[in-house]
Amino acid sequence: MFEVNDTIMYGTQGICKIVEITEKDFMGTKKEYYVLKPISDEGATLFAPVNNEKIESKMRRILSEEEIYELIETMPYEEGNWIHNENERKEQYKKIIAGGDRTELIRMIKALYFHKKEREADGKHLYLSDERFFKEAERILYDEYQYVLKIRREELMEFIFNRIESASGSK
Repeated sequence: MFEVNDTIMYGTQGICKIVEITEKDFMGTKKEYYVLKPISDEGATLFAPVNNEKIESKMRRILSEEEIYELIETMPYEEGNWIHNENERKEQYKKIIAGGDRTELIRMIKALYFHKKEREADGKHLYLSDERFFKEAERILYDEYQYVLKIRREELMEFIFNRIESASGSK
């Protein structure tokens, strides 16, 4: 169970702060709800039922700096396997986005990135659905990195490359 003032990743909504746990009556049923404020949209308020396994599975603690550094340093070693069947790829990518596993997001980004480069070499673009998955996976992963590391978006890629370079130089 999460507590007030916890900062979490909430599904595809991104980083949210739990500002309150309250009892609400929605549609005639009283339940306890987490009151979430998305970091990217302070004007928005989300309500997530407490003790709802499906909903709480979408709520994950944010990574520590050390965990992010470790993830960044393992990026070069993660396999980004391309799924040739478009329908299978869409289903798999939907699951990865919904699940929020950071290692799987990195693998997905790598697969899409390298496929995009191949298509560009042939004078083509990524399919629109692949481009959306690519951007969504990057947003989820990089928003968390940016928030935890307190780095501006435009500095993030350089930071990641420098971190990878310094880690591979020390191995």
